[in-house]
Amino acid sequence: MEKVALTAAASDDRGEIIDLVVGEGITAITMITFTTGAVRANHYHKETVQWNYVVSGRIKLVTQLPDQPQQETELGPGELAVTRENERHALQALEPSQLLVFTRGPRSGKDYEEDTFRLTTPLIAPSARREP
Repeated sequence: MEKVALTAAASDDRGEIIDLVVGEGITAITMITFTTGAVRANHYHKETVQWNYVVSGRIKLVTQLPDQPQQETELGPGELAVTRENERHALQALEPSQLLVFTRGPRSGKDYEEDTFRLTTPLIAPSARREP
C-alpha cells in the first residue's frame, strides 16, 4: 500500500485543484458506501491497481504483499492510498463512509469478479451483523 500525499496543482481565492490520479489508464471509477464496522474486500487482484480516495468518514485499510508483513493505515476525508497487483487488501469503516475507487485493470464493469481472488484467511474479520 502506498499512501499518497496530495498537493494542490493550483490554488487561489476560489479554492484548490487537486489531481488525484495522473497519467494512468483508468478503466472504472466506483463509489462505495460503508456502514460503521462494515468490512469489504479481503481479496487481491493479479492485474488490477486501485486508488482508494476517502470522500467522507474514516476507513481502516489493511494490506499485505506476498511474503511481507501486514500494513495498516487509517484514511480520512481527502486521503488517497494505492493498492497494487497481488497486494491483499481489506477495508473497514470506522464510521459511515464513502470511498471513490479509481481502477486500472480488469476489475471493472461487467468484469467485476474476473480479477478478484478471495482470501482464505481474512486480513480483517467480518463483524457480526446486528439485528435492527
